[in-house]
Amino acid sequence: MLAQQRQTAILELIRQRGGARVSHLVSRFGVSDMTIRRDLEVLAERGLVDKVHGGATLAGPGSAEEPGFAAKSIRQQAEKRAIAERAAALVEPGMAIALSAGTTTAALATLLADVRGLTVVTNSIPVADALYQNPRADQTVVLTGGIRTPSDALTGPVAEAAIGALNVDLLFLGVHGMSPRTGFTTPNLLEAGVNRCLINASRRLVVLADHTKWETIGIATIAPLEDADVLITDGGLPTEARAAIGEQVGELIVVDVE
Repeated sequence: MLAQQRQTAILELIRQRGGARVSHLVSRFGVSDMTIRRDLEVLAERGLVDKVHGGATLAGPGSAEEPGFAAKSIRQQAEKRAIAERAAALVEPGMAIALSAGTTTAALATLLADVRGLTVVTNSIPVADALYQNPRADQTVVLTGGIRTPSDALTGPVAEAAIGALNVDLLFLGVHGMSPRTGFTTPNLLEAGVNRCLINASRRLVVLADHTKWETIGIATIAPLEDADVLITDGGLPTEARAAIGEQVGELIVVDVE
């Protein structure tokens, strides 16, 4: 395979998966580590991918550009499902929990139908819809009001006031990006404010973030990495990233994806 053909194939793979590790590309294309790194360098120079520790991700938008919920929901579906399944194991009957907006938290919501006596606070329309589609008489869903964002989150002073009057056992927080320097981030300033209120209202913070969120940076920081009691991610997260995150979060859980 010619270098240009291989680079085209690598780019297509990254577009499908959102990112790729060097080790996987070496195995996939049967070439050396150095060859793959040169290919990624070429793609990065053309502005098509962003090089990250141990691999590359699809070149990201600006730090204030926010994809819609539908666009995000088709990305890394298997990873998000696996993360959601592991998060669901932390939920016990009778708990009061909060779910932020996000496609991974929406996946989690679909798994909570059998939890007895659960109270769920959310500023996410899709999360609330998922719970309303499988109603239980002993479950309570509290949907905040507020200003709707492209990711179907409800934000602003109305949402913040509603959350500020509540206390929950666990917060499951979806994020746009994470890095040691910027912490957990979002491209939406209003959503950052609501997420901080959710953190303040919760006893424990559980962050749900697939591997493509690593070194993705939104304009607004929600919280530093060390604020997370638990971070659940998938096996696509590079080894170097696991080490960096593991030094800061309370517990790092890496799930296998089938």
